[in-house]
Amino acid sequence: MNYECLLYDVQDGIATITLNRPDVFNAFNDQQSYDLQDALKQVSRDEQVRVVVLTGAGKAFCSGQDLKAIASASKRDLSESLEKRYNPIIRAMRNLPKPIICKLNGVAAGAGCSLALACDVIVASRAASMIEVFVNVGLVLDSGSSFFLPRVVGSLKAFELSTLGSKVSAEEALELGMVNKVVSPEELDTAVAELAARYAASPTKAIGLMKKMLNKSFNSTLDEMLDYEAHCQKIAGNSEDYKEGVTAFNEKRKPQFKGA
Repeated sequence: MNYECLLYDVQDGIATITLNRPDVFNAFNDQQSYDLQDALKQVSRDEQVRVVVLTGAGKAFCSGQDLKAIASASKRDLSESLEKRYNPIIRAMRNLPKPIICKLNGVAAGAGCSLALACDVIVASRAASMIEVFVNVGLVLDSGSSFFLPRVVGSLKAFELSTLGSKVSAEEALELGMVNKVVSPEELDTAVAELAARYAASPTKAIGLMKKMLNKSFNSTLDEMLDYEAHCQKIAGNSEDYKEGVTAFNEKRKPQFKGA
């Protein structure tokens, strides 16, 4: 796939989506947001894709909305912008029945921070940072940050980070539970490649179901989750990957999951 503001590549079951506006630290203009929406539709449809890696070109992951693009517009309805541009991206990411790895190569600010938090796993370069920068321009959290942030760091820390616009280093983000792993900049490519390869060889249907279960658990009772677990386990138990897993266990070999 060829996009104006993204790089899109699929190899060995791994789809790599790279935000590609490095001259503005991969800030979102309209085109990049629509490109990303389309790329997420592509990975959802492509049965060969077992895992997605989302990253940014150059020094940054994503610096959020391109404020120069907003300034050049005569008058912009920010609510409409969210509904048409950002919210479909976040919904698509959370509803995608495949794991999304954020390769956090640099700063993730504003909507870029929301984008990172919407991923399933975050591997960060030690040079990376995260900042909910909205308050610095008189705006509120958007693109899902008001949902993800308090669930990750707790309500008190979420209030602090969002209202003070404090920059969080990669190491602090690890301590707060905002990222899964921190590596040196030189090790980032290898660390993400190894993790992506592991997911690409995993039972994709089971992982997709677990993603749905964990999403649902935020707003469900124990009884509701017990029922939903039974529902999802029935689906997983009818999968080809389950049959392969049991066969491989009995034959004392490594399973060869196909994601079906």
